[in-house]
Amino acid sequence: MSEVALQAETLNQALPYIQRFRGQTFVVKLGGSSLGDPKNVESVIRNVLLLHHVGIRPVLVHGGGPEIDHWLGRLGIEKRQVDGLRVTDESTMEVVEMVLSGRANKVLVGEVQRLGGLAAGLSGRDGGILRAAILRPELGRVGEVTEVRPALIEAVSQAGFIPVLCSVAEGEDGGPINVNADTAASALAVALGAGKLILMTDTEGVRAVKDDPATRISHLSSEEAEAMIRDGRADRGMIPKLQAAVFAAEHGVDSVHLIHAGTQNALLIEVFTDEGIGTMLTA
Repeated sequence: MSEVALQAETLNQALPYIQRFRGQTFVVKLGGSSLGDPKNVESVIRNVLLLHHVGIRPVLVHGGGPEIDHWLGRLGIEKRQVDGLRVTDESTMEVVEMVLSGRANKVLVGEVQRLGGLAAGLSGRDGGILRAAILRPELGRVGEVTEVRPALIEAVSQAGFIPVLCSVAEGEDGGPINVNADTAASALAVALGAGKLILMTDTEGVRAVKDDPATRISHLSSEEAEAMIRDGRADRGMIPKLQAAVFAAEHGVDSVHLIHAGTQNALLIEVFTDEGIGTMLTA
């Protein structure tokens, strides 16, 4: 079945969901690893545009770790880590902001507009959307979100544009701060009163056994997610995703979805069917 035919069939089945979700804001976070595959990006953007066309208000949030590493290498800047976290000194922060606010952000804006939509590319520094405090001094300009001012995002969305936000925040000194895109998307979803937070990942969802794709969990409570973090069933990149999901679910977002960005029409299937295709987390 062609993508157009599948979208049409999915849309027909989705009418009850569309009626329920129309007018809601959905925050969709696209990870840096997904940005490296143009086919994944196109598939996700097509789904996002369909959400927009049926009256849902999507907001895209993105990171760009692999692209940052690429440009650090080209510029001869050594990548340093502490406890698995990127050290972002002043020179590294310049590259981070250049890549996220510039190249990665405009790639997504361009793709939205190539496929027939209208997008506005924003940094978390624009309009003070995201404010952050330094997380640990030894990590440099790496921080955690302390405040969200969603007015600019709301204005852009109400004007008919799809906001595309990169995860660079404004620090207490007015300078840029590198923040985790999952936690930025979560904080933004809460501030916007979003109906859903959708985390596009490089796995098909949360697994009961982390190395076994057949053990995908369809529904997870926030308590169960926290237990998975405590007992080690979730590790590495899944930990910040689950922490972001729990925060959003426990602060008013109806549901959080973790789905594979590389699965065709994953976003539509997850949102517009009972079965879904990833993991849904609720409080």
